[in-house]
Amino acid sequence: MDPYDSDSSGMEDDAGDYTETNVLLGYAADEVSDDSISHLGGWPTWLDPATPPPGDFAKCRVCNNPMLLLLQLNGDLPKHFPHDERWLYIFGCPRKTCTSKPGSIRALRGVKKHKINNNSSKQQKQAQDVPQPILAEQEKPKQDLGASLFGAAPSTQGQSANPNPFSSSSSPAQPNPFASLSPPSTLAAKPPQNPFSATPAAAAAADSLPETFAEKARLSSPPPAKPAKQPAGPPLPWPPQSAFPKPYPHYHLDAEYETLSRPSSPTLPSTSQPVTIEEESSSAAGGAESKDTFESALDKSFLRFSTRLAHNPEQVLRYEFRGTPLLYSNTDAVGKLFSQSSSANNSHLKVSSAAGNGNRIPRCQYCGRERVFEVQLTPHAITVLEEGREGIGLGPNDDSGMEWGTVILGVCAGDCGLEQDGVLGWREEWVGVQWEERVARK
Repeated sequence: MDPYDSDSSGMEDDAGDYTETNVLLGYAADEVSDDSISHLGGWPTWLDPATPPPGDFAKCRVCNNPMLLLLQLNGDLPKHFPHDERWLYIFGCPRKTCTSKPGSIRALRGVKKHKINNNSSKQQKQAQDVPQPILAEQEKPKQDLGASLFGAAPSTQGQSANPNPFSSSSSPAQPNPFASLSPPSTLAAKPPQNPFSATPAAAAAADSLPETFAEKARLSSPPPAKPAKQPAGPPLPWPPQSAFPKPYPHYHLDAEYETLSRPSSPTLPSTSQPVTIEEESSSAAGGAESKDTFESALDKSFLRFSTRLAHNPEQVLRYEFRGTPLLYSNTDAVGKLFSQSSSANNSHLKVSSAAGNGNRIPRCQYCGRERVFEVQLTPHAITVLEEGREGIGLGPNDDSGMEWGTVILGVCAGDCGLEQDGVLGWREEWVGVQWEERVARK
């Protein structure tokens, strides 16, 4: 299997023995980053502290107990939604009794829409309000947002039309910490492991939004958003912190564009050997556990998943708005939603993005628009979040522990929200969880 056969997009030649993709990787960091909003674990904070999400969103659909925050992400996308403030959240139930059950992991999107009058006099006034040094700085090429937020290395791809919170490009739109580009990466010839050396962020206008993890990614222009529907019914209050279990440790997020090593000759992982007819027969005779082991060995998606992550094993998340997720398996219910678009991407070395097309994610229940992939959590996030949490009691005969292979977030392509200018609206988004396969160990 060629190590470049994967579901991510935009891979291109780079200096030395490495290749860079459009996927922005997130790393857990103890050091404070330029993005004070995005983080792994800890307690959630709200875009508008006076308007927390409805309390029902805090509860696991299985046990009805409050869940813990896995990820909070500043998802501002100036090129896609220039007048929207948007934050993303993924919550998970820490109880093992809820593992592998639908509704034990949920996601929210908070969005505040600002109406902008295309009035020339107003635009002139806004320009006058911006200090001249800042205006001069804005005329310069945008620097890599991946480098400004999360300490991501500058992109080697040059200016791009892909506005992503983890990667920004030159544009009159406000910058997003996860979206920017410029000079060649200084880390391209090194194994890309959790770099923390951030370059200073470019000066931003006084009224510009903070750079976010989402702005650092290269994205394609989105279709115009459709009008959003108003939510019905009064919300229940968000539970107090005392109602939640002990939170996962709080980590800041550092970011770096994914780089892949270029071996002289593609090889299969040493643990992946061809399976003979005799082995298949003996597996079938060995019972259900042996059959599961055999089927797992044949799962090419898992081999591709593990091989791809091995290039950057410390990554805790992968971000590419309108991209294609890296599947843990293509045989489960979630994998089948993407398998059609994923199989089309397995070209040699050059990988084209599905750009949200071809997936069968359920449409947005609020506005009816399609949903597109934005971010996914990787298995290393479990290692980071659960470190030191052994023996934390959550109830009689229960214990903490996560057992998923990846958590995939699909969001409304139109970023629907409340129609009122500047009013925060909450939307529950689609989460696809690919649970860890229970492979028999001898």
